[in-house]
Amino acid sequence: MSQPRNSYAVGTGLFIVLGFAALAYLATQTTSVANVHQGASYTVDAHFANIGQLKERAPVKIAGVRIGQVQSITLEPGREVADVKLAIDTHYDKIPQDSVASIYTSGLLGDQYIGIRYGSSKKTVADGGTLVLTQPAQQLEEMLGKFFGAGGVADNLGGTYTVKANFTNVGALSVGAPVKMAGVPIGSVQSVIADPVKLDAEVTLAIDKRYNAIPDDSAAAVFTSGLIGTQYVAIQPGGSPDALKDGDEMVLTQSAMQLEDLIGKFLVNGSSGDKKDAGNGKPSESPAPAGKH
Repeated sequence: MSQPRNSYAVGTGLFIVLGFAALAYLATQTTSVANVHQGASYTVDAHFANIGQLKERAPVKIAGVRIGQVQSITLEPGREVADVKLAIDTHYDKIPQDSVASIYTSGLLGDQYIGIRYGSSKKTVADGGTLVLTQPAQQLEEMLGKFFGAGGVADNLGGTYTVKANFTNVGALSVGAPVKMAGVPIGSVQSVIADPVKLDAEVTLAIDKRYNAIPDDSAAAVFTSGLIGTQYVAIQPGGSPDALKDGDEMVLTQSAMQLEDLIGKFLVNGSSGDKKDAGNGKPSESPAPAGKH
């Protein structure tokens, strides 16, 4: 009878030892990033609208090969932009100026790092130079928006300009939601704040500079993707010869349609229809007053 108990105890002990070994292995793997020796390097700047969980000493990679690390992360004063300095090994000094720096995640729950995709320019980034083309970290809200049918936001590889629009009700519109024109993403919602003077919601739209010919009499509306999808801003082009410029305000707006409004319209239309049908029919006979016959 003691032999099964002993084997059970040995198995439990081996399981615990293997668990600690696995934890030790994971600890060495997660800390190995910070312990990599950095040789002679030169610095390059990159600006990101959102860095996610990127940390100092995170790897900088090209084609999956580590070529450097993140030296520092600072927030530019007065701007919602993160300034990331990259320390790149001097062996890799031929990075084209039009290369794209993006923030990726290692695996499903891994650490974030910066991946550089080579461009085609013959000019290279020198020490102290800047990688102008960047892509921020992919946010969970954006991925959920794609899953539920809202569509992705447009990249800002060519830069963006901002346009403001005021709505009496934005519904569940959130920062990062797509801005679309003819169903095509052309930007994203940069901010949603309450205007203390107009007592409505002021929405700032970051639109890709490639779409710089939008008429200034265009309308902005808050729509919902599908039945239970996320909300986004749709731009309906007007007919003015003048185009929207950086900092302009869109006057024509349409607020989000609320579920209560839809139900109210349905009930009102239904009840009015019933009354109309009753009126067109024969009048009902009222019962005669009770009396003596």
